[in-house]
Formats: sequence, C-alpha cells, structure tokens
Amino acid sequence: MTTTKPVVVGVLALQGAFREHIAYFNHILASNPSEYSEYDFKIIEVRTKEQLDTCDSLVIPGGESSSISYIAERTNFLQSLYDFVSDESKSVWGTCAGLIFLSKHLINGIEQQKTLGALNIEVSRNAFGRQIDSFEQNLDFSSFIPGCTDFPTVFIRAPVVTKILTAKDELKEGVLKSPNSYENKAPVEVLYSLKNYDGKDNELIVAVQQGHVLGTSFHPELADDYRFHKWFLDEFVIKRLS
Repeated sequence: MTTTKPVVVGVLALQGAFREHIAYFNHILASNPSEYSEYDFKIIEVRTKEQLDTCDSLVIPGGESSSISYIAERTNFLQSLYDFVSDESKSVWGTCAGLIFLSKHLINGIEQQKTLGALNIEVSRNAFGRQIDSFEQNLDFSSFIPGCTDFPTVFIRAPVVTKILTAKDELKEGVLKSPNSYENKAPVEVLYSLKNYDGKDNELIVAVQQGHVLGTSFHPELADDYRFHKWFLDEFVIKRLS
C-alpha cells in the first residue's frame, strides 16, 4: 500500500486576493493528478497561528499592505508570521502587497505599518502610480521558468524593489524598517527587471528570490495563466520537502 506525503500550502487570508491564489493552486493539482500523486496537498486559508503552524509554505497575496499589517498586529498574529518567514525549512511567496510585507525597508509606508523583514530589499509602495496606471504586459521569464516566454503580468498599483540591501546600508530618514530581527543570509537574486518601462531608460526590479523566499511586484493570481504557480509548487514547495 502506497502512502502519500502530506503537504499544506497556506494563503494568508487577512485581506486581498487570497481566493484567487487558492483557486490557481487547486486548478494545477486537479489538472496534473499523476504528477503530484505521491503528495497529499491541502491548500488552506490562513488567519490564525494554529492554521499557520500546519503549513509547509505560505503565500501572501496582493491587496493593501498596510491593511494586512494592521490586521495581523491587531489580531496578535505578527509574531507568528515573523517566526514562519524566519524558518528556512519553509517557503514563502509574496505578490504585490505581499512583496511589500516581506521587505526589510519600506519607502512610502503608512504610519505604524510593519513588514516581515524576510527579504533584504528596500521596496517602494505604489511605484507605478495610482489604480488608473495599472497595466498588463507579457514578459519573458524563461531564464528561471523553462519555456515561459510570454507570461501575462498584471501590475496594479505595484511596488518595485528600489535597492538590494547590504550590511553597510543605513536606514534613510522616512524609511520604515522591519521589527523582525531575522537575517536572511542567502543572496538576493534578481529574477526579473522591467526594462524601458513607459519609454524611460531604466530598470525596475519586479521579481526577486532570497533562499526560501520569493517576491513579485505583479499578480500571477490574476493572469489567467497557471505557470508561475506551478513553478512555485515545484521549485519552492516540493523541492524543500525532498
């Protein structure tokens, strides 16, 4: 009799597009039953420490980063989140507001807003402007997702990574720093930079990885394309369980 290995992927459900992430993961698992037959996957909403404690992986969705922070603090959930993202046996992915929430330094943060400090990056909120400035663009992610040359990325009031932090970087005036004392020792890898956005000669970092933590400025859960979620399952969740 064969046994399957239990795997729990949690999606933080305090605010934002958590249902979309859950639907995407469930679609992948239903569409590829033989590929994942040795695992017993559960995709769950996470609002409490007890739910988080069951998880092997956590996804922090897009939404409003300050609201996610305030709700987590008001419900005495922040410390549990600090502990989870600091556990390098787990995997974590933040999209848009989730990327902001995972950062160590935050530009344009709201008063008393907290971040989890799992990524050694400085992030700027709403870097592309207001809701009206949201856009979609096909991008080539084949350098890290094989064959993915045309992924439809959705940017909605999206943040950008403005700096990869080093030990020498000092906190600038007006920039918020995460209260979490965790230091992620893995190198920060820039997975994708948006070049010549809006006709301007610049590069905006919109996807990074640092060890067990992934961050994206855009919303793969709104793309009607499941390749990014499958890559996360395969490369972050399953490989960490091997």
